[in-house]
Amino acid sequence: MIQDIYIIDDDDASIMVFRELFRDDPEYKFTSVKTEQIDIALKNIPSLIVINEDAIDRDVVDLCRQIRKDEDNTITPVIVVSSNEEKEHRLRILQESVEYFIKKPVDEQYLYYTVKNLSRLLSTNRRISPLTGLPGNVQIHAELKKRILKKEAFCVLYLDLDNFKAYNDVYGFLKGDKIIEFTAETIIDCIHKSGMEDTFIGHIGGDDFIALVPGNSCDKLCQNILAYFDSNVKQHFTEADLERGYIEIANRKGIIEQFPLTSLSIGVVVVDKGRFNNILEIGEIGAQVKHAAKSVMGSSYAVDRRKDETSHYDKKN
Repeated sequence: MIQDIYIIDDDDASIMVFRELFRDDPEYKFTSVKTEQIDIALKNIPSLIVINEDAIDRDVVDLCRQIRKDEDNTITPVIVVSSNEEKEHRLRILQESVEYFIKKPVDEQYLYYTVKNLSRLLSTNRRISPLTGLPGNVQIHAELKKRILKKEAFCVLYLDLDNFKAYNDVYGFLKGDKIIEFTAETIIDCIHKSGMEDTFIGHIGGDDFIALVPGNSCDKLCQNILAYFDSNVKQHFTEADLERGYIEIANRKGIIEQFPLTSLSIGVVVVDKGRFNNILEIGEIGAQVKHAAKSVMGSSYAVDRRKDETSHYDKKN
């Protein structure tokens, strides 16, 4: 993945230093940006911004503040390089949520690894769902692998919404995002209130979530999640749809179809010590048990308690 890094200065001296420093790293692209071009540059949402304070003709604190106020660049890392050694000046810059202040003369190796490590950190953070703030698939896989290696007993909850596409088609994507946020908040709140320790909640993508909880029994937790969801999801529907108990949408042929109100399904895999060798095996059973949960009308959960080659699903709603 190309890392677009903007060097803000009013001459071209800095850009040559960075290009030489990263000559063996083709994934890093450096662009020189004059201060009068900053508004245009921010629209491109760079991977990283480096400000050479000595080579700009405006107040660096105001410039940092402008960057941070831009809603598309609230998480874009900023490095300020300066010969100003006053502590108060450094603190004023750092108070604007600037990640690093590097004093001149600059150690090139220090600058090199600072840029590399900030880029790596941002890449990791961007794997987190911007909608829910929950870890994505990279962290989910790592957490599952860790628990398998530790031979822990835990439950994997696969959660997703029923009839979500129909909801999106009727209410639009913005409200669809709201119901996904609500689902994430429901899962987080219920798990935190359960008092369980060493839990993990992730956002697989779209309306799919995962939760890892210790032990081999989570019936009460599933019941609490579904009860809270069903009680509060009503706020995301119109009174007319709530009164009917379904939503209506025209299919491609113009025929009106009816869909139940959005509900939540949970498929649970009980991971007893030594039962699974890898996360693919868990995923396969997870898909089966989630399908079993979704076969029940309304919010429901199904638990796979297989001890041998025969699967046994407990389905409840």
